[in-house]
Amino acid sequence: MTVSNDVAGGGGGSGGMKGKGTAPLGRRLSQRTVFPVVLVLGIVLPCLFLRVAFIVLESAAICSSSLECMGWRFFGGSDSFPNLREELAKALVEADVDDKDGGAWMESSPASFKDLVEDVTSNKQDMKAFAFKTKAMMVKMERKIQSARRRESIYWHLASHGVPKGLHCLCLKLAEEYAVNAIARSRLPSPEFVNRLTSSSFHHIVLLTDNVLATSVVISSAVKNSANPEKLVFHIVTDKKTYTAMHAWFAVSPIGSAVVEVKGLHQYDWSHKVNVGVSEMLRIHRLIWNHSYNNFQEDDFEYEEGNERNFAVLSPSCLSLMNHLRIYLPELFPDLSKIVFLDDDVVVQHDLSSLWEINLHGKVVGAVVDSWCGQECCPGRKYKDYFNFTNPVIASSTLDFGRCGWLYGMNVFDLMAWRKTNITAAYHQWLKLVTLPPALIAFEGHVQPIDPSWHLSGLGYQLSPAPPQTLQAAAVLHFSGPAKPWLEIGFPEVPPVLPIGHDVPRDGCLLSLAHGESTPGSLLSYAWPGNFGRQRVHASLYYRDAIIQSATCHRSVSATWRSVICHVTCPVTRHVICPDPFEEPHKRHVAAMSADGPTQRA
Repeated sequence: MTVSNDVAGGGGGSGGMKGKGTAPLGRRLSQRTVFPVVLVLGIVLPCLFLRVAFIVLESAAICSSSLECMGWRFFGGSDSFPNLREELAKALVEADVDDKDGGAWMESSPASFKDLVEDVTSNKQDMKAFAFKTKAMMVKMERKIQSARRRESIYWHLASHGVPKGLHCLCLKLAEEYAVNAIARSRLPSPEFVNRLTSSSFHHIVLLTDNVLATSVVISSAVKNSANPEKLVFHIVTDKKTYTAMHAWFAVSPIGSAVVEVKGLHQYDWSHKVNVGVSEMLRIHRLIWNHSYNNFQEDDFEYEEGNERNFAVLSPSCLSLMNHLRIYLPELFPDLSKIVFLDDDVVVQHDLSSLWEINLHGKVVGAVVDSWCGQECCPGRKYKDYFNFTNPVIASSTLDFGRCGWLYGMNVFDLMAWRKTNITAAYHQWLKLVTLPPALIAFEGHVQPIDPSWHLSGLGYQLSPAPPQTLQAAAVLHFSGPAKPWLEIGFPEVPPVLPIGHDVPRDGCLLSLAHGESTPGSLLSYAWPGNFGRQRVHASLYYRDAIIQSATCHRSVSATWRSVICHVTCPVTRHVICPDPFEEPHKRHVAAMSADGPTQRA
């Protein structure tokens, strides 16, 4: 009964209690739903905000408004950014800045990336216009860089023909010594060694050069590293203007037990045929020089595809008269059968005796052709880099444009086999056509490859073309590039890699040759600008910090390219300034010159 009454009462009073019953229920429903809703919104809203922010940032460059971009993403729009990338890439590929319109686009292209951004953001442009401007700007910048590099390369090559002040003074003072000093005019070699000049039992090395100091480095390094230096005979052929300086240098400072012969071109008694050939060589040489010089004077240094080949004309191997005259080696040495030829920009690191034992198999020249760095890497350059194969004359030859050219600078020549060929005539023929270098064509079919470890070329173009172990293993290091070690454009890192030095600084000047109290020959007196003043210093050459050419002297000097350390103080006189040997090098500041003048003898 109680239950039924309650139910009945509840049912009968339902109408009157309606307002009071729904209010607590609504409050309960509100409390139950608000918290989950707030929780969901707290999670969703930040994610939504981040998503919208990313959409706006990503599409700022292609949408006129952020609402438009959000409409693409939220209202059925597809992801257009992969399509945008594809469209942009296609526009960049199709943009041709080399045609007429492209040239105008390139001229009006922005000068910098900042200008490009300002142009794009301020002007609404289609994809094609944007691609044109971007590509034109990049091409314009690339051509500027290429032109600057070309200008640098040209100046670099031209600087390689310069003569530093120290070397110029050296030749002048050696020539003066030749005139006033009987020892400097003494016969080379001594009469008791004349028979070695034509003896086949000795190892004959030939140098054609007009650089006194470089020649001394070559000979001194070869003698120092030779197992049997007494078997070496050096034949130096130079021009008339350098002959007296070259003769005086080697007459005053003999190099160990080796025999040195110095001969000028004016001292050869050639046949009429050879004289005509040499005269023609001189004429062609002058024409090449004048033509090359005039061309580069008128050059605007604008970049052109493939113009790197023109740099070959500037190399000393093409413009040096002494290098061209090596084609007359059989006529220069008619009594010799086998020789080793060395350029004056090489340094010998190992014994060369085995070169005379190489079997050339009837070929004229033994040279390095294969590479130390693999089959696809040339130690020099390939034929296609030397010659223009679009020229009908070159195209009709048997040359393989993809083959590696053999290296000049350290070669074994069989002069007897050479005399049986027409190599010299072929050389003249190709030289008349201004085909450089003509030796590659003239010796075609007459080259016997030798082991690459005999000759490492390419130094002077880059600092280290080979690993250190390859540099150490090479018998001959060749500074074939413009950056010769004795020039200011030489790499400053060369001494640690190859510490070759001499006591003639790059900016120093030879003052005079004088007799010392305990020196049988002559001493050299140098001016050391700034730090060392005037000192009487012995003429020595240094290789790996060891004296390799020296005469007895009352003071010892150890030199690299830029520093001199005196181990024993020399007698201080009015004309000789000696720094304290135990003082720090940077503290050695002495007067530059005395009042007696730079040519006063010590």
